[in-house]
Amino acid sequence: MSRHGLRRADRAHPRLALLAVCLAAAAMPLTFTGTAVALPSIAEALHAGPVATAWVTNAFMLTFGSALMAAGALADSLGRRRVFLFGAGTFSLFSLALTVAPNILLFDLLRGGQGLAAAAAYAGGAAALAQEFEGSARLRAFSFVGTSFGVGLSLGPVASGAMIESFGWRSIFLAVVLFTALAFVIGRLVMKESRDPAALGLDWPGAVAFTAMLALFTYGMLLVPERGWSDGFVLGLFIAASVCLVLFIRIEGTVARPMLDLSLFRYRRFVGVQLLAAAPAYGFVVLLILLPLRFVGIEGMGTVAGGGLMIALSAPLLVLPIVAGWLTRFVRPATLCAAGLIVTACGLAWLSTLPVGTSAAVLALPMLLIGTGISLPWGLMDGLAIGVVPKERAGMAMGIFSTVRVAGEGVALAVVGAVLSMLIAGHIHAAGLSGAAQAAGQSLAVGDLGGAFVAMPGAEAVQILASYSEAFSRLLILLAAITSLTALIVFLALGHQTEEEAVASEACR
Repeated sequence: MSRHGLRRADRAHPRLALLAVCLAAAAMPLTFTGTAVALPSIAEALHAGPVATAWVTNAFMLTFGSALMAAGALADSLGRRRVFLFGAGTFSLFSLALTVAPNILLFDLLRGGQGLAAAAAYAGGAAALAQEFEGSARLRAFSFVGTSFGVGLSLGPVASGAMIESFGWRSIFLAVVLFTALAFVIGRLVMKESRDPAALGLDWPGAVAFTAMLALFTYGMLLVPERGWSDGFVLGLFIAASVCLVLFIRIEGTVARPMLDLSLFRYRRFVGVQLLAAAPAYGFVVLLILLPLRFVGIEGMGTVAGGGLMIALSAPLLVLPIVAGWLTRFVRPATLCAAGLIVTACGLAWLSTLPVGTSAAVLALPMLLIGTGISLPWGLMDGLAIGVVPKERAGMAMGIFSTVRVAGEGVALAVVGAVLSMLIAGHIHAAGLSGAAQAAGQSLAVGDLGGAFVAMPGAEAVQILASYSEAFSRLLILLAAITSLTALIVFLALGHQTEEEAVASEACR
């Protein structure tokens, strides 16, 4: 090859490395939203109870979120390319194994393995891209990664619904295998190795304490609908989670290279960005699970129809984050983020007025409003995460932000699922229906209408559906209130636009 050709190939490598990371990034939400559409089929085929069914989604989100900071530290120490390739390769293998998992226990364990692999692929890929690009090009590259997440969220439900109806629910993981295998091959060919020579390795005590805290809390929340808040084992899990949290904070305050630099929380805007990172979890992400369960499991829609309806919720993410970046020419990012959350809250409140049995065309309107609202902060959060702290802290700030966002989604799923289950059981009791109300609430919360009939043998379908519908509406009103409060706090915390935020906004345009 000529010298000119070599130079041209070298210039192409960063773009191909970006393609590899984007392919892996698209696979992560694809395996999340796609599984939501298939959840009733998975539970039926593998004879899973409500708690085991909830772990299908929670196992992935829990391990993904809890391992992100540790994976970032390993990438700096062992090599960013190496950790990315390990993550993409094992993600593909775990996804392939899910297509033949014979029981729900192994299935849930493989989902946890997927989450660990996703953390390695994301953290290693993001760290590698930070070395491949500089300045505004780096921020644009990360905007492509964010868009890839949006593509996975948008196309996951409808693509998975079509695959389920044509080839069965196990086929949905084959698309994930394809994406991550391509990411591995491209990354192996073009990605440059890099590491931090000053890295001291992984903060193992901190990583163990953080992961244990999230796991214990999530497990406790999943058991609350069945055992209640006062159950000794549940209380023990929450106490143990609190102890792990205290240990994690103490460890991070003493180690030389902590995963979490606690001094960052001195910055008011940094705290506001962390709250902003968590906001989509309970205003948007939980709906990616709850609505397919409602449409397919409770209302009896086909998987294609239910998945197709989900496009109304996630399609705005394909376009509007870019529009949000352009709007920062005229409006402060804090104002845009707060306004987006208020729009999201209005959509949640509107959706709460639509009972089970409402036509798809009517349901799509508030779902579109929710997706439109959440798209505004979605397009600005990454830039704000970097811009609200001193420049030399940007790497760690991004790692903490990503961890809060993903771990928050896992925690939100567990909490919201438990709340919905208890609300359903409460409405069943209030209606005076005989049977096991708690068991029925658990079944309905995971989209298992048949399980609710087994738990409530004397109840009629209209009574059970009415209890579910009222509980779902109450939950949406609660989520709307939380999202509105978050909008106010974010607006006040982010305050005026700093110089760093202005640079980030300029790069988004």
